[in-house]
Amino acid sequence: MKEDSIKLVIGAGKYRNNPGWIHTQEEELNLLNEDTWKAYPYGSISAILAEHVWEHLSYGEGVKAASLCYSYLKPTGYIRCAVPDGYFPDEGYQDIIKVGGPGPIDHPAYSHKIVHNYHSLTKLFEEAGFEIKLLEYCDELGVFHHVDWDGKDGVIFRSKKFDPRNQGEKLVFPSLILDAVKK
Repeated sequence: MKEDSIKLVIGAGKYRNNPGWIHTQEEELNLLNEDTWKAYPYGSISAILAEHVWEHLSYGEGVKAASLCYSYLKPTGYIRCAVPDGYFPDEGYQDIIKVGGPGPIDHPAYSHKIVHNYHSLTKLFEEAGFEIKLLEYCDELGVFHHVDWDGKDGVIFRSKKFDPRNQGEKLVFPSLILDAVKK
C-alpha cells in the first residue's frame, strides 16, 4: 500500500466493511499506546475509521487518543468516528448504551465509559485540534439530523445510511457520526 493512501480501521472487530483499509485490533494498534503506532511515520495516515470505539474510553482518554491520531494523520487527513448517540430518544437503546453497558463479554473492562452526544464528542476532537463535520446525530430534542456522506470515505455500518435496521422512516440503532479533520 502506498504511503499516501494509508487508511486504518481501529478496533475493526468482525466488521470488514472497508475493503482496501488496514483493519486493526487493540493488540495491534492501541489508541493509548504510541509504541504500537511505530509502523507509521508521523503525518503518513490519510484516514482513520473508528466505529463504536471512543465510548470505551473516558473523556480524558478520548482526548489523548484523538491527539495521538492527530500526530499520525496527514494534513487534511481525518478520523471518521461513530459512537452510540446519547440524544437518541429510545429508552431501550439508552439502556444498552449506558455507562457500564456492553463491551465484549470476555472483557468486562471494555464496557462503555461514557455516553456521548454531539456536543461532547465535538468538544473532545476540537480539544485535540480537529475541525468537525457532523454526519449523523440526534439533537437535544431527539431530532435526527444527517448530511449525505460517502461510504468510500469510510463505511460506518451502524448508521442510517448502511444499517438495514435503520432503513425506512423509523430509526432503530443509529450512531452519532462525525468526521474530525486535521487542520
